[in-house]
Amino acid sequence: MIRVALGHRGTLVRGALAAVLARENDLDVVAEVDSSEDVLQVAGRRPDVFLIDPRLPGRIRTEELCRKLAGRGVLVLIDHEAIAATSLALVKQAPRIGLIATDATTDQLVQAVRDVAKGLPVVDVRLAVAALKAGDNPLTDRECEVLRQVMTGATAQEVARTLSLSAGTVRNYLSRILAKTGSRSRIEAIRKAHEAGWI
Repeated sequence: MIRVALGHRGTLVRGALAAVLARENDLDVVAEVDSSEDVLQVAGRRPDVFLIDPRLPGRIRTEELCRKLAGRGVLVLIDHEAIAATSLALVKQAPRIGLIATDATTDQLVQAVRDVAKGLPVVDVRLAVAALKAGDNPLTDRECEVLRQVMTGATAQEVARTLSLSAGTVRNYLSRILAKTGSRSRIEAIRKAHEAGWI
């Protein structure tokens, strides 16, 4: 029996993944969590495979989380439409960790979990190529988070509320983002960051 721990920020997606895996006779979902810290906590249950969302909330970044889980089976779900620097950092850890696209079929996902449990490499070639093309991201994780919020049309005050920051801190982040991307406006910064694959 392959014991699987799920770490995903979306309750609905996490539940759907658990349902897909639970249908298999040889797979047992032993934990469903929604933060990077919780993933480490369930490591004590000794899952064979950790299936992880790269944008999992928490103080521990996904790349660091994968390093902390060294020696365990780790499979990361990545949206190939939204390759970012985080993905590049994860691609550099392959084949020690597995990478699968979010548009994989359920059969491909199940097989990937089985392969990772056996210690076999699982790397979606499209993800690897797209991440390598994205290049190094000059923006920090927090700056990317702020820029993603701004993409939705949120004001600095709304971004501040969403991310539990002060409006002044958000404005400081935005100033740094404009400087790092060489942009004159938020819209230009969003366009450049999106085209470069940073957000």
